[in-house]
Amino acid sequence: MPKLDQVLKAALTQDACGWNMGSFGAIAEFHHVEGDPDPKEKPGLMQVTDRGGVRIDTLDGVRPVAYETLSPRPHRWTQAVSLCLPRDQAAMNQRQVLTALGPDHTALRDEDRGDELFDMGLGQYQVDFCIRTKDPNLLAVLHENVGKSLFDADNPAMGAILKGHPHRVALTRLGRVEVYQMIGGPDTGGKSPEGPHTHVLPKLLRAERTHSANTPIPEGWVPCCGVHPQNPVMTRMGVDRPFDQAAFDAFQELLTSWGAESYLAGKLSVWALLRAETPVDEVTEPATREGRAGWRNGIRQWRVQHGSSNLLENYAQAFDRSANQTEPENPGH
Repeated sequence: MPKLDQVLKAALTQDACGWNMGSFGAIAEFHHVEGDPDPKEKPGLMQVTDRGGVRIDTLDGVRPVAYETLSPRPHRWTQAVSLCLPRDQAAMNQRQVLTALGPDHTALRDEDRGDELFDMGLGQYQVDFCIRTKDPNLLAVLHENVGKSLFDADNPAMGAILKGHPHRVALTRLGRVEVYQMIGGPDTGGKSPEGPHTHVLPKLLRAERTHSANTPIPEGWVPCCGVHPQNPVMTRMGVDRPFDQAAFDAFQELLTSWGAESYLAGKLSVWALLRAETPVDEVTEPATREGRAGWRNGIRQWRVQHGSSNLLENYAQAFDRSANQTEPENPGH
């Protein structure tokens, strides 16, 4: 079985690997941007660039959960490893109002450690979603509105944050993700910048969920950090790429060790049926939701590895018909 710390250490130097910390509706993402300097090995479990960074401070009590999810596009799938803690151990402060936390003495970079940190008061279970700044104008507005909700109609702090583009800092029991780039909005043409960025979506925050229903996290566990190794069929920017067998094989090793047995059983069973050229009218898909997801992704993965055939397309028509291209690739992000 792979050792978690070694897997993470290697992943931190891979420019195609992405990271995130957050909840359903408030998330900070870190990944490399093509053309930037290659990631360099740092002490401990950390990576930082001029655009943002990630640091994992502890793996105590962590359960890695590897999974693949169905993409709405029938030639794709997504993949990730969630670093999970038992629910009671994952809990953060869940503050409901803007709160001053003082200087950020444990910032990733030395130059940021005197800047002031504020919890935005989003009330999320496993993440304290914060901003950090030394801008005197923004600091004046923030201090004047400490103790108030950012979502109050008469609170000018949210507007000042969107205009001032402070660093965003997502804190969990495992560590932190920091984002230094501008906040996606009017100043960025209405979209998030390439590379490290954040999303705060009030409609999703109201659901008070720790993660998307599409993420197969075991009952009683909460994801505190997401790791997204290189996808074998698409880039970090969601662009199709030629199938990468090495990237596929590398993730299958993690999935075999840290994935759900029912999902793996579904995928392996449909591969066995296709290998044996079993007619589609002689087979029955798995009874469980996870098993059916493995079955469907197994059909997609067979196609990219072995090519199309009449038999394979009969399986796809029978069992993977609901795929469409109108749903988001990563719900909740």
